[in-house]
Amino acid sequence: MDIKAIAIDKPEDMNFILGQSHFIKTVEDIHEAIVTTAPQMKFGLAFCESSGPALVRHTGNDEALVRLAVKNAQEIGAGHSFLIFMTGGFPVNILNAVKAVPEVCGIYCATANPAEIVVAETAQGRAIIGVVDGVRPAGVEDAEGIAWRKGFLRRIGYKL
Repeated sequence: MDIKAIAIDKPEDMNFILGQSHFIKTVEDIHEAIVTTAPQMKFGLAFCESSGPALVRHTGNDEALVRLAVKNAQEIGAGHSFLIFMTGGFPVNILNAVKAVPEVCGIYCATANPAEIVVAETAQGRAIIGVVDGVRPAGVEDAEGIAWRKGFLRRIGYKL
């Protein structure tokens, strides 16, 4: 077995969601979940089919984001994994809707951080072992850090 770390290739501030599902219908169902939950959001979705023709299935409402999702999905190459790249919104805007899609088994990450996907490769195929999301903590927040966090969340409208 070989273990690899595959860096997600994306613009620095772009958010993405990486998850696992189990059925070809995932592509259409996640698409519908996103457009009904956050119609203003632009996105690209790619899904690694793991049986039959084993294709990277794709959809979205922004061709550049679809190409980005397909490129990263091909690099990861783990069966039944999916990637969603987005602009005009954040993962928090669609995450519950995506998780509610019946075929979605789980979410590995939802982030704008630099990320590496840790993949195991066997003779049969590839599996996602985990995700390196961002960097190691540099310390523990103090009172100033707490005040900054609370102020930031209120400035961007996520807390009152």
